[in-house]
Amino acid sequence: MRTWREIRAFPFPIRLLMVNQLGVNTGFYLLIPYLATHLGDDLGMSAAVVGIVLGVRNLSQQGLFLIGGSAADRLGARGVIITGCAIRTLGFALFALGDGLPVLLAASVLSGVAGALFNPAVRTYLAQEAGERRAEAFALFNVFATTGALVGPLLGSVLLLVDFRASALTAAGIFAVLTVAQALVLPARDVPPARGGVTADWREVLGNRAFLAFALAMVGMFTLENQLYLLLPAGARQATGWDGAAGLVFLVGTLAGIAFQMRITRTLKGRGSRGRWIAAGLVLMGLGFVPPMLVAGTDAPPDGALDATLRALPVMGGALLLHLGVMTAQPFVMELIPGFGRQALTGTYFGVFYAVSGIAAALGNAAVGLAMDGARNGGGTPAALLPWACCLAAGLASAAGVAWLHRNGTLPLTRPASVAVTA
Repeated sequence: MRTWREIRAFPFPIRLLMVNQLGVNTGFYLLIPYLATHLGDDLGMSAAVVGIVLGVRNLSQQGLFLIGGSAADRLGARGVIITGCAIRTLGFALFALGDGLPVLLAASVLSGVAGALFNPAVRTYLAQEAGERRAEAFALFNVFATTGALVGPLLGSVLLLVDFRASALTAAGIFAVLTVAQALVLPARDVPPARGGVTADWREVLGNRAFLAFALAMVGMFTLENQLYLLLPAGARQATGWDGAAGLVFLVGTLAGIAFQMRITRTLKGRGSRGRWIAAGLVLMGLGFVPPMLVAGTDAPPDGALDATLRALPVMGGALLLHLGVMTAQPFVMELIPGFGRQALTGTYFGVFYAVSGIAAALGNAAVGLAMDGARNGGGTPAALLPWACCLAAGLASAAGVAWLHRNGTLPLTRPASVAVTA
Protein backbone atom coordinates (compact mmCIF):
# COMPACT_ATOMS: atom_id res chain seq x y z
CA MET A 1 0.00 0.00 0.00
CA ARG A 2 2.82 2.40 0.81
CA THR A 3 4.28 1.89 -2.67
CA TRP A 4 0.97 2.90 -4.23
CA ARG A 5 0.88 6.02 -2.06
CA GLU A 6 4.36 6.87 -3.33
CA ILE A 7 3.14 6.49 -6.90
CA ARG A 8 0.17 8.79 -6.36
CA ALA A 9 2.46 11.42 -4.82
CA PHE A 10 4.31 11.90 -8.12
CA PRO A 11 3.10 14.24 -10.89
CA PHE A 12 0.97 12.70 -13.59
CA PRO A 13 3.73 12.62 -16.29
CA ILE A 14 5.94 10.48 -14.04
CA ARG A 15 3.09 8.10 -13.26
CA LEU A 16 2.39 7.77 -16.98
CA LEU A 17 6.04 6.98 -17.72
CA MET A 18 6.00 4.26 -15.06
CA VAL A 19 2.95 2.64 -16.62
CA ASN A 20 4.64 3.12 -19.98
CA GLN A 21 7.67 1.14 -18.79
CA LEU A 22 5.42 -1.65 -17.52
CA GLY A 23 3.89 -1.83 -20.99
CA VAL A 24 7.26 -1.56 -22.75
CA ASN A 25 8.73 -4.49 -20.84
CA THR A 26 5.54 -6.54 -21.07
CA GLY A 27 5.40 -6.12 -24.83
CA PHE A 28 9.11 -6.74 -25.28
CA TYR A 29 9.37 -9.85 -23.12
CA LEU A 30 6.23 -11.52 -24.41
CA LEU A 31 7.86 -11.57 -27.86
CA ILE A 32 11.66 -11.41 -27.90
CA PRO A 33 12.44 -14.43 -25.66
CA TYR A 34 10.47 -16.64 -28.07
CA LEU A 35 11.77 -15.11 -31.30
CA ALA A 36 14.75 -17.45 -31.68
CA THR A 37 12.54 -20.52 -31.28
CA HIS A 38 10.09 -19.16 -33.88
CA LEU A 39 12.85 -18.45 -36.39
CA GLY A 40 14.56 -21.80 -35.92
CA ASP A 41 11.70 -24.22 -35.29
CA ASP A 42 8.74 -22.62 -37.08
CA LEU A 43 10.55 -21.05 -40.03
CA GLY A 44 13.40 -23.58 -40.27
CA MET A 45 16.20 -21.00 -40.31
CA SER A 46 19.75 -22.01 -39.53
CA ALA A 47 21.38 -21.02 -36.27
CA ALA A 48 23.61 -18.61 -38.17
CA VAL A 49 20.64 -16.78 -39.72
CA VAL A 50 18.85 -16.68 -36.36
CA GLY A 51 21.96 -15.16 -34.84
CA ILE A 52 22.08 -12.52 -37.59
CA VAL A 53 18.42 -11.50 -37.06
CA LEU A 54 18.84 -11.26 -33.28
CA GLY A 55 22.22 -9.56 -33.59
CA VAL A 56 20.86 -6.92 -35.98
CA ARG A 57 18.20 -5.97 -33.43
CA ASN A 58 20.73 -5.68 -30.63
CA LEU A 59 23.25 -3.78 -32.75
CA SER A 60 20.57 -1.36 -33.99
CA GLN A 61 19.61 -0.54 -30.42
CA GLN A 62 23.01 -0.39 -28.73
CA GLY A 63 24.66 1.41 -31.61
CA LEU A 64 22.09 4.22 -31.76
CA PHE A 65 21.64 5.09 -28.08
CA LEU A 66 23.78 8.18 -28.60
CA ILE A 67 21.48 9.32 -31.42
CA GLY A 68 18.41 8.76 -29.26
CA GLY A 69 19.92 10.70 -26.36
CA SER A 70 20.88 13.65 -28.56
CA ALA A 71 17.43 13.66 -30.14
CA ALA A 72 15.86 13.88 -26.67
CA ASP A 73 18.02 16.89 -25.86
CA ARG A 74 17.45 18.78 -29.09
CA LEU A 75 13.94 17.77 -30.15
CA GLY A 76 12.41 17.11 -26.74
CA ALA A 77 12.05 13.81 -24.90
CA ARG A 78 8.28 13.62 -25.36
CA GLY A 79 8.39 13.47 -29.14
CA VAL A 80 11.25 10.97 -29.14
CA ILE A 81 9.39 8.68 -26.72
CA ILE A 82 6.26 8.74 -28.89
CA THR A 83 8.26 8.17 -32.08
CA GLY A 84 10.16 5.26 -30.53
CA CYS A 85 6.98 3.52 -29.40
CA ALA A 86 5.39 4.03 -32.82
CA ILE A 87 8.42 2.55 -34.59
CA ARG A 88 8.43 -0.47 -32.30
CA THR A 89 4.73 -0.97 -33.04
CA LEU A 90 5.62 -1.25 -36.71
CA GLY A 91 8.64 -3.47 -36.05
CA PHE A 92 6.73 -5.98 -33.94
CA ALA A 93 3.86 -6.01 -36.42
CA LEU A 94 6.32 -6.95 -39.17
CA PHE A 95 7.38 -10.01 -37.15
CA ALA A 96 3.77 -11.18 -37.39
CA LEU A 97 3.16 -10.25 -41.02
CA GLY A 98 6.28 -11.53 -42.77
CA ASP A 99 8.36 -14.72 -42.84
CA GLY A 100 11.00 -13.73 -45.39
CA LEU A 101 14.48 -12.78 -44.26
CA PRO A 102 14.32 -9.18 -45.62
CA VAL A 103 11.10 -8.53 -43.68
CA LEU A 104 12.48 -10.09 -40.51
CA LEU A 105 15.68 -8.05 -40.77
CA ALA A 106 13.62 -4.89 -41.25
CA ALA A 107 11.55 -5.80 -38.20
CA SER A 108 14.70 -6.34 -36.17
CA VAL A 109 16.21 -3.02 -37.25
CA LEU A 110 13.01 -1.10 -36.50
CA SER A 111 12.64 -2.77 -33.09
CA GLY A 112 16.23 -1.91 -32.20
CA VAL A 113 16.01 1.69 -33.42
CA ALA A 114 12.84 2.14 -31.36
CA GLY A 115 14.61 1.07 -28.17
CA ALA A 116 17.53 3.37 -28.94
CA LEU A 117 15.08 6.27 -29.16
CA PHE A 118 12.77 5.84 -26.21
CA ASN A 119 15.12 4.29 -23.62
CA PRO A 120 17.32 7.39 -23.09
CA ALA A 121 14.39 9.72 -23.78
CA VAL A 122 12.19 8.20 -21.08
CA ARG A 123 14.98 8.46 -18.52
CA THR A 124 15.70 12.02 -19.57
CA TYR A 125 12.07 13.05 -19.14
CA LEU A 126 11.88 11.22 -15.80
CA ALA A 127 15.09 12.79 -14.47
CA GLN A 128 13.99 16.28 -15.40
CA GLU A 129 10.42 15.97 -14.11
CA ALA A 130 11.25 14.30 -10.77
CA GLY A 131 13.40 17.11 -9.34
CA GLU A 132 14.56 16.37 -5.79
CA ARG A 133 12.77 13.01 -5.83
CA ARG A 134 14.74 11.65 -8.75
CA ALA A 135 16.04 8.60 -6.82
CA GLU A 136 12.55 7.61 -5.68
CA ALA A 137 11.20 8.08 -9.22
CA PHE A 138 13.81 5.75 -10.67
CA ALA A 139 13.20 3.27 -7.85
CA LEU A 140 9.51 3.05 -8.75
CA PHE A 141 10.44 2.97 -12.43
CA ASN A 142 12.54 -0.12 -11.62
CA VAL A 143 9.56 -1.79 -9.91
CA PHE A 144 7.35 -1.31 -12.96
CA ALA A 145 10.11 -2.48 -15.31
CA THR A 146 10.75 -5.64 -13.28
CA THR A 147 7.03 -6.40 -13.12
CA GLY A 148 6.77 -6.09 -16.89
CA ALA A 149 9.75 -8.42 -17.32
CA LEU A 150 7.82 -11.04 -15.32
CA VAL A 151 4.38 -10.51 -16.86
CA GLY A 152 5.69 -10.46 -20.45
CA PRO A 153 7.09 -14.01 -20.64
CA LEU A 154 4.06 -15.41 -18.81
CA LEU A 155 1.68 -13.74 -21.26
CA GLY A 156 3.90 -14.78 -24.16
CA SER A 157 3.86 -18.43 -23.12
CA VAL A 158 0.04 -18.35 -23.10
CA LEU A 159 -0.20 -16.64 -26.50
CA LEU A 160 2.19 -19.18 -28.01
CA LEU A 161 -0.54 -21.76 -27.43
CA VAL A 162 -2.22 -19.96 -30.35
CA ASP A 163 0.87 -19.17 -32.43
CA PHE A 164 3.79 -16.78 -32.61
CA ARG A 165 1.85 -14.28 -34.68
CA ALA A 166 -0.63 -13.84 -31.85
CA SER A 167 2.28 -12.90 -29.58
CA ALA A 168 3.74 -10.48 -32.12
CA LEU A 169 0.41 -8.75 -32.81
CA THR A 170 -0.33 -8.48 -29.09
CA ALA A 171 3.09 -6.92 -28.49
CA ALA A 172 2.52 -4.51 -31.36
CA GLY A 173 -0.90 -3.66 -29.95
CA ILE A 174 0.59 -2.84 -26.54
CA PHE A 175 3.06 -0.42 -28.13
CA ALA A 176 0.31 1.11 -30.26
CA VAL A 177 -1.73 1.84 -27.13
CA LEU A 178 1.33 3.34 -25.42
CA THR A 179 1.98 5.53 -28.46
CA VAL A 180 -1.55 6.93 -28.48
CA ALA A 181 -1.65 7.40 -24.70
CA GLN A 182 1.58 9.37 -24.66
CA ALA A 183 0.60 11.48 -27.66
CA LEU A 184 -2.69 12.41 -25.99
CA VAL A 185 -1.72 13.02 -22.38
CA LEU A 186 2.07 13.28 -21.89
CA PRO A 187 2.67 17.01 -21.29
CA ALA A 188 5.02 18.90 -23.58
CA ARG A 189 7.86 21.01 -22.20
CA ASP A 190 9.77 23.84 -23.82
CA VAL A 191 13.14 22.93 -25.33
CA PRO A 192 15.82 25.59 -24.80
CA PRO A 193 17.79 26.58 -27.91
CA ALA A 194 20.83 24.36 -28.43
CA ARG A 195 24.26 25.88 -28.46
CA GLY A 196 26.67 24.45 -31.00
CA GLY A 197 26.23 21.32 -33.08
CA VAL A 198 25.46 17.73 -32.14
CA THR A 199 29.07 16.68 -32.62
CA ALA A 200 30.11 19.38 -30.15
CA ASP A 201 27.70 17.86 -27.63
CA TRP A 202 29.21 14.44 -28.20
CA ARG A 203 32.74 15.77 -27.78
CA GLU A 204 31.72 17.46 -24.56
CA VAL A 205 30.22 14.28 -23.10
CA LEU A 206 32.95 11.95 -24.35
CA GLY A 207 35.56 14.39 -23.07
CA ASN A 208 34.10 14.24 -19.56
CA ARG A 209 36.65 11.92 -17.96
CA ALA A 210 34.78 11.68 -14.67
CA PHE A 211 31.62 10.51 -16.44
CA LEU A 212 33.46 8.00 -18.63
CA ALA A 213 35.26 6.61 -15.58
CA PHE A 214 31.91 6.16 -13.85
CA ALA A 215 30.34 4.52 -16.91
CA LEU A 216 33.24 2.07 -17.14
CA ALA A 217 33.09 1.37 -13.41
CA MET A 218 29.41 0.44 -13.82
CA VAL A 219 30.17 -2.22 -16.42
CA GLY A 220 29.83 -4.88 -13.74
CA MET A 221 26.28 -3.83 -12.86
CA PHE A 222 24.95 -4.40 -16.36
CA THR A 223 26.96 -7.59 -16.88
CA LEU A 224 25.56 -9.09 -13.69
CA GLU A 225 22.02 -7.83 -14.26
CA ASN A 226 22.03 -9.62 -17.62
CA GLN A 227 22.69 -12.90 -15.83
CA LEU A 228 19.05 -12.82 -14.78
CA TYR A 229 18.45 -13.98 -18.36
CA LEU A 230 21.44 -16.29 -18.82
CA LEU A 231 23.35 -17.80 -15.92
CA LEU A 232 20.77 -17.79 -13.12
CA PRO A 233 17.92 -19.36 -15.15
CA ALA A 234 20.36 -21.99 -16.46
CA GLY A 235 21.52 -22.66 -12.90
CA ALA A 236 17.94 -22.99 -11.68
CA ARG A 237 17.05 -25.43 -14.46
CA GLN A 238 20.17 -27.52 -13.90
CA ALA A 239 19.73 -27.68 -10.14
CA THR A 240 16.06 -28.66 -10.19
CA GLY A 241 15.69 -30.47 -13.50
CA TRP A 242 12.61 -28.30 -14.16
CA ASP A 243 12.42 -25.78 -16.99
CA GLY A 244 9.86 -23.72 -15.10
CA ALA A 245 12.40 -22.97 -12.38
CA ALA A 246 13.82 -20.21 -14.59
CA GLY A 247 10.60 -18.24 -14.11
CA LEU A 248 11.10 -18.28 -10.34
CA VAL A 249 14.17 -16.08 -10.82
CA PHE A 250 11.93 -13.31 -12.18
CA LEU A 251 9.19 -13.96 -9.64
CA VAL A 252 11.63 -13.49 -6.76
CA GLY A 253 12.77 -10.17 -8.21
CA THR A 254 9.27 -8.85 -8.85
CA LEU A 255 7.99 -9.68 -5.37
CA ALA A 256 11.13 -8.28 -3.75
CA GLY A 257 10.88 -5.10 -5.82
CA ILE A 258 7.27 -4.47 -4.85
CA ALA A 259 7.98 -5.17 -1.19
CA PHE A 260 11.37 -3.51 -0.68
CA GLN A 261 12.43 -1.16 -3.50
CA MET A 262 10.94 2.05 -2.13
CA ARG A 263 11.88 1.20 1.46
CA ILE A 264 15.49 0.63 0.44
CA THR A 265 15.76 3.82 -1.61
CA ARG A 266 13.96 5.98 0.94
CA THR A 267 16.07 4.65 3.82
CA LEU A 268 19.43 4.97 2.08
CA LYS A 269 18.83 8.33 0.41
CA GLY A 270 19.31 10.28 3.62
CA ARG A 271 22.12 8.16 5.03
CA GLY A 272 25.47 8.54 3.40
CA SER A 273 26.63 9.38 -0.09
CA ARG A 274 25.29 7.96 -3.32
CA GLY A 275 28.70 6.50 -4.22
CA ARG A 276 28.77 4.53 -1.00
CA TRP A 277 25.41 2.90 -1.66
CA ILE A 278 26.16 2.22 -5.32
CA ALA A 279 29.34 0.39 -4.28
CA ALA A 280 27.42 -1.52 -1.60
CA GLY A 281 24.79 -2.55 -4.16
CA LEU A 282 27.48 -3.83 -6.51
CA VAL A 283 28.98 -5.90 -3.71
CA LEU A 284 25.55 -7.41 -3.02
CA MET A 285 25.13 -8.17 -6.72
CA GLY A 286 28.47 -9.97 -6.80
CA LEU A 287 27.68 -11.92 -3.63
CA GLY A 288 24.46 -13.09 -5.28
CA PHE A 289 26.56 -15.53 -7.30
CA VAL A 290 28.02 -17.24 -4.22
CA PRO A 291 25.02 -19.30 -2.96
CA PRO A 292 24.44 -20.99 -6.36
CA MET A 293 27.99 -22.35 -6.17
CA LEU A 294 26.64 -24.84 -3.62
CA VAL A 295 24.70 -26.65 -6.36
CA ALA A 296 26.84 -25.76 -9.39
CA GLY A 297 27.87 -28.78 -11.41
CA THR A 298 25.04 -30.96 -10.08
CA ASP A 299 24.47 -33.51 -12.84
CA ALA A 300 22.27 -36.12 -11.18
CA PRO A 301 18.54 -35.37 -11.35
CA PRO A 302 16.89 -34.44 -8.04
CA ASP A 303 15.41 -37.23 -5.95
CA GLY A 304 11.86 -36.01 -5.72
CA ALA A 305 10.19 -32.66 -5.10
CA LEU A 306 11.84 -32.05 -1.74
CA ASP A 307 15.32 -32.53 -3.16
CA ALA A 308 14.51 -30.25 -6.09
CA THR A 309 13.25 -27.58 -3.70
CA LEU A 310 16.38 -27.79 -1.55
CA ARG A 311 18.55 -27.47 -4.65
CA ALA A 312 16.56 -24.47 -5.84
CA LEU A 313 17.02 -22.54 -2.58
CA PRO A 314 20.67 -21.50 -3.15
CA VAL A 315 19.86 -20.27 -6.67
CA MET A 316 16.78 -18.38 -5.50
CA GLY A 317 18.79 -16.94 -2.60
CA GLY A 318 21.41 -15.76 -5.06
CA ALA A 319 18.73 -14.23 -7.30
CA LEU A 320 17.31 -12.38 -4.28
CA LEU A 321 20.74 -10.98 -3.37
CA LEU A 322 21.27 -9.89 -6.97
CA HIS A 323 17.90 -8.14 -7.06
CA LEU A 324 18.56 -6.45 -3.71
CA GLY A 325 21.87 -5.20 -5.09
CA VAL A 326 20.15 -3.79 -8.16
CA MET A 327 17.51 -2.15 -5.97
CA THR A 328 20.24 -0.58 -3.85
CA ALA A 329 22.46 0.73 -6.65
CA GLN A 330 20.36 1.42 -9.73
CA PRO A 331 18.16 4.34 -8.57
CA PHE A 332 21.23 6.23 -7.36
CA VAL A 333 23.13 5.47 -10.57
CA MET A 334 20.27 6.96 -12.61
CA GLU A 335 20.09 9.91 -10.23
CA LEU A 336 23.80 10.70 -10.61
CA ILE A 337 24.11 10.57 -14.39
CA PRO A 338 22.57 14.01 -15.12
CA GLY A 339 24.82 15.57 -12.49
CA PHE A 340 27.96 14.95 -14.54
CA GLY A 341 27.24 17.74 -17.02
CA ARG A 342 24.92 20.42 -18.34
CA GLN A 343 21.23 19.81 -17.86
CA ALA A 344 20.65 20.45 -21.56
CA LEU A 345 22.73 17.34 -22.32
CA THR A 346 20.91 14.95 -19.98
CA GLY A 347 19.73 12.80 -22.88
CA THR A 348 23.19 12.61 -24.41
CA TYR A 349 24.66 11.50 -21.10
CA PHE A 350 22.04 8.77 -20.77
CA GLY A 351 22.64 7.76 -24.39
CA VAL A 352 26.38 7.36 -23.92
CA PHE A 353 25.89 5.56 -20.63
CA TYR A 354 23.54 3.02 -22.18
CA ALA A 355 25.79 2.55 -25.20
CA VAL A 356 28.65 1.67 -22.86
CA SER A 357 26.38 -0.61 -20.84
CA GLY A 358 25.16 -2.38 -23.97
CA ILE A 359 28.70 -3.14 -25.11
CA ALA A 360 29.58 -4.25 -21.58
CA ALA A 361 26.57 -6.55 -21.38
CA ALA A 362 27.40 -8.14 -24.74
CA LEU A 363 31.04 -8.75 -23.83
CA GLY A 364 30.11 -9.90 -20.32
CA ASN A 365 27.51 -12.34 -21.62
CA ALA A 366 30.02 -13.70 -24.11
CA ALA A 367 32.58 -14.28 -21.35
CA VAL A 368 30.05 -15.91 -19.04
CA GLY A 369 28.73 -18.00 -21.93
CA LEU A 370 32.22 -19.28 -22.68
CA ALA A 371 32.65 -20.21 -19.02
CA MET A 372 29.29 -22.01 -19.07
CA ASP A 373 30.33 -23.93 -22.19
CA GLY A 374 33.53 -24.96 -20.43
CA ALA A 375 31.51 -26.18 -17.46
CA ARG A 376 29.21 -28.22 -19.70
CA ASN A 377 32.14 -29.78 -21.52
CA GLY A 378 33.51 -31.25 -18.32
CA GLY A 379 36.34 -30.42 -16.03
CA GLY A 380 34.67 -31.18 -12.72
CA THR A 381 33.71 -28.81 -9.94
CA PRO A 382 36.31 -26.09 -10.68
CA ALA A 383 34.97 -25.63 -14.21
CA ALA A 384 31.37 -25.60 -12.93
CA LEU A 385 32.23 -22.84 -10.46
CA LEU A 386 34.01 -20.67 -13.03
CA PRO A 387 31.03 -18.68 -14.44
CA TRP A 388 29.77 -17.93 -10.95
CA ALA A 389 33.24 -16.91 -9.79
CA CYS A 390 33.63 -14.61 -12.81
CA CYS A 391 30.39 -12.83 -11.90
CA LEU A 392 31.48 -12.48 -8.28
CA ALA A 393 34.76 -10.95 -9.43
CA ALA A 394 32.96 -8.57 -11.82
CA GLY A 395 30.71 -7.28 -9.04
CA LEU A 396 33.57 -6.76 -6.60
CA ALA A 397 35.74 -5.07 -9.25
CA SER A 398 32.97 -2.63 -10.18
CA ALA A 399 32.32 -1.91 -6.51
CA ALA A 400 36.02 -1.17 -6.00
CA GLY A 401 35.99 1.16 -9.01
CA VAL A 402 32.99 3.15 -7.74
CA ALA A 403 34.47 3.30 -4.23
CA TRP A 404 37.71 4.68 -5.68
CA LEU A 405 35.83 7.35 -7.65
CA HIS A 406 33.89 8.27 -4.52
CA ARG A 407 37.01 8.61 -2.39
CA ASN A 408 38.63 10.81 -5.04
CA GLY A 409 35.63 13.15 -5.16
CA THR A 410 34.98 12.28 -8.82
CA LEU A 411 31.27 11.60 -8.44
CA PRO A 412 28.94 14.61 -8.65
CA LEU A 413 26.90 15.87 -5.76
CA THR A 414 23.25 15.09 -6.29
CA ARG A 415 21.21 18.08 -7.31
CA PRO A 416 17.63 18.39 -8.52
CA ALA A 417 16.74 19.51 -11.99
CA SER A 418 15.71 23.14 -11.67
CA VAL A 419 13.37 23.20 -14.64
CA ALA A 420 11.97 20.68 -17.05
CA VAL A 421 13.31 21.24 -20.53
CA THR A 422 11.92 18.47 -22.68
CA ALA A 423 9.00 18.56 -25.00
